[in-house]
Amino acid sequence: MNICVFCASSPQVSERFKEEARVIGRYIAEKGHTLVYGGATGGLMDAVAEAAHEGGAEIIGVIPEVIMRKGRESGLSSRLFRVGTMEERKDMMKEYADVFVALPGGYGTLDEVFDVLASGMAGEHDKPLVLVNTDDYWGSLLQQFQKMHAEGLAYRSPRVRLTVVQSADEAVREIEENLFADVQ
Repeated sequence: MNICVFCASSPQVSERFKEEARVIGRYIAEKGHTLVYGGATGGLMDAVAEAAHEGGAEIIGVIPEVIMRKGRESGLSSRLFRVGTMEERKDMMKEYADVFVALPGGYGTLDEVFDVLASGMAGEHDKPLVLVNTDDYWGSLLQQFQKMHAEGLAYRSPRVRLTVVQSADEAVREIEENLFADVQ
């Protein structure tokens, strides 16, 4: 199974968030899955990729030119795809992924989460997204989702398979118990 992980590349992330990323990376390696991620260095991206790499997992990195020019290309990918734009990066990650996991992150992570949700709603895919709400990181966003639904500005669709969990351990259980058979 190809597990695409969206997460922060900022070097200022907390050790708590890094450990959550390592849990996901170790799980991917232990189960023989493939990590699909942004292919850049820093923060949670390094943590998840290092843990997956140490366990011998295949790693697919997708990195846009703008990030490569900043010298932030990770050397941990088994296969690294260089693309022109952030949009191409998201499209390629969606193509390769069977399931998405979103750890805490910034604007890029939000963009990836919204892209997966919106493209799923539009019917482009029906791939599940597991949002890891460590320390209530996504709490305000989840409240906004509730408000959007309550105001009739968004609706629930069986194509959007969003699951919210409170930790990386719960994300692993969700993938194993509820999603693994769905994506095989």
